[in-house]
Amino acid sequence: MLRRLLTAQTKTITGAAVVIGASTFISRLIGLGRDRILAHYFGTGPVIDAYYAAFKIPDLIYNLLIVGALTVGFIPTFTKLFYQSADKTPAWRLTNSIVNIVSLALLVVCGIGVAITPYLSRVIAPGFSEDGQRLVVVFTRIMLLSPILLGISMVMGGILQSLRQFLVYSIAPIFYNIGIIIGALVFVPLFGVSGLAWGVVLGAAAHMTLQIYSAGHSGYRWRPLMDFKNPEVRLIGKLMVPRTLGLAMTQVNNVVVTMLGSFLPVGSVAVYNYANNLQAVPTGIIAIPFALAVFPLLAAAAAERSFERFVEYLGSTTRQIFFLTVPAAILILMLRAQIVRVVLGSGEFDWTATIATANALAFFALGLLAQALIPLYARAFYALSDTKTPFVAGLISELFSIIAALVLMKPLGVAGLALASAIGATINIILLVILLRQKTRDLELGRWLVSAFKISVAGGLMAIMIQILKYPLDAILDLSYFYGILLQGLISGSLGLLVYGLLCRVLKLEEMIHVQSSLKKRWLRIWHVPAGIDEAEGL
Repeated sequence: MLRRLLTAQTKTITGAAVVIGASTFISRLIGLGRDRILAHYFGTGPVIDAYYAAFKIPDLIYNLLIVGALTVGFIPTFTKLFYQSADKTPAWRLTNSIVNIVSLALLVVCGIGVAITPYLSRVIAPGFSEDGQRLVVVFTRIMLLSPILLGISMVMGGILQSLRQFLVYSIAPIFYNIGIIIGALVFVPLFGVSGLAWGVVLGAAAHMTLQIYSAGHSGYRWRPLMDFKNPEVRLIGKLMVPRTLGLAMTQVNNVVVTMLGSFLPVGSVAVYNYANNLQAVPTGIIAIPFALAVFPLLAAAAAERSFERFVEYLGSTTRQIFFLTVPAAILILMLRAQIVRVVLGSGEFDWTATIATANALAFFALGLLAQALIPLYARAFYALSDTKTPFVAGLISELFSIIAALVLMKPLGVAGLALASAIGATINIILLVILLRQKTRDLELGRWLVSAFKISVAGGLMAIMIQILKYPLDAILDLSYFYGILLQGLISGSLGLLVYGLLCRVLKLEEMIHVQSSLKKRWLRIWHVPAGIDEAEGL
C-alpha cells in the first residue's frame, strides 16, 4: 500500500495540479502558522529582521546551483532517457552523476560561505546595527547547511516530477515548515535565538529524507559516480547557464531589497517578508502546481515538434491560472487588513505592524497575476530548450524593479519595495508573452481575450460586493476581537466569491465549466502504470 502511494502517477494536467495544489495548500497553511508563531514571539523586531536577512545567502546558493539545473536541464533530460527505452540504466547513471556533482559543489560553496559570512552580512544588511549584523552571521552560518540538504532533495524531486509522481514531491515542503516551527517552539527555548536557524536545517533534512525514500521506491539507487564526459550531464550544464544567470538577477534583486530595507525603520525587512509570504500563498497553490504539472507535457510536445498541442496545453493552463488567480488577487486587495490581522496579529505583532504589512500586501496584490503566470511561461521556453529568452526578459524586468525600488522606497517606505516587485513581475510577463508568441506564431490570444473579459467583469462585481458588505459587517461585529475580524473577512469574502462563481457560470466561462467537470473527480484518478508523457486527458 505504501509503495503504491509513493509511486502513484497522476495522469492529467489538472489532476496533477490538484494533487500539488492540495498539498501546497496544506503546506501554505502550515507556513502561515509558522509566520504567526514568528510574528507572535518576535513581531517585527531586530531578531526577525536578521532571521529573514540570513536566508539570502543560502537562497542564493540554492537557486544558482540547483534550481537552474533542475528546471531547465535535469527534468527534460531524465524524462527523455527514462521513457525512450526499457533500459533505465542511462537515466539512473545521469541521476547519480548530477546528485554527486551537486553535492560536491554545494559542500565547497557553502564551506566558503561559512568562512566569508562576516563580510557578506555587511553587504546584505548594511543598515543594521552591529548586533543585528552579528545575528545575521550566526543565522547564516547555520542555515548554510540547508542548501546541501535541499540540493540533494530537489534532484530526488526532479525524479518524482519526471515520473509524474507528484504526491510525495508536493508534501515535502510541509515537513520543511514543520521543522521551522519546531525550531521556533522547541529549539529557541533550548539554544536561544539560534534555534530559529537550526529549525531551518531540521526542515531541510526532513524534506530530503522523504524524497530520497520515495525516489528509492521508484528504482533509484545511489552510486559513487561523477561522469563529467556524459553528454547529458554536459547538456544540463549548458542549459543551466542562462537560467542560472536569470536566477542570479532575481537573487540580486532580493539582496538589493534586503539592503534597502535595512535602511528603513527596524522591522521593515520582516514586514516585507511577511507580506511577500502572504501573497505567495495563491501563487503556490494555483500557479506553481499548474506549471509543474504541464511542464512534462510541454517538453514532450516540443520534442515531437507538435506545436499545436504545445499551444493548446499552454493556452488551457494560462486560462485556468487566470480564472483562479484573479479572485485571489481581489480577496487580498480588498481584505488585506483582515488577512494580516487574522494570520499574524497576536503577541508582539501590534497594530502598527499590521498596517505596514497590509499596505505592502496591497501593492504585492497588483502584481499577483503576473507572478502567477511567470512560472508557466518560463517553463514554456525551457520546454523549447530556450533558456536565453527568459534570462533576457528577467534581466530587463529585474533592472526595472531595482530602479523602481530606489525611487519608491523614500515616499512609500517598505510598501514601495512591494510595488517595485509588482512592477518588475508585470514587465517580465509582458515580455515573455510577446517573445513566446513570436516563437510559436500562435498563442490563441483570441480565446484569452474572451476569457479575460468575462473574468474581469465577474472580478469587478466581486470586488464591489466585498466592499459593500464590509461596512454593515463593521457595524454589526466587534472588530476589536479576533473573531469579529475573522467573520468580517470570511463573510464578505465568501459572498464575493459566490458572486464571482455565479457570474462566471452565467457568462458560460469555459474555465468555470472545466472546473465543474473536474470536480466530478475524473482528474483525481491515480494510475499505477506509467502514463505516456505526451498524453493529457481533461486538459
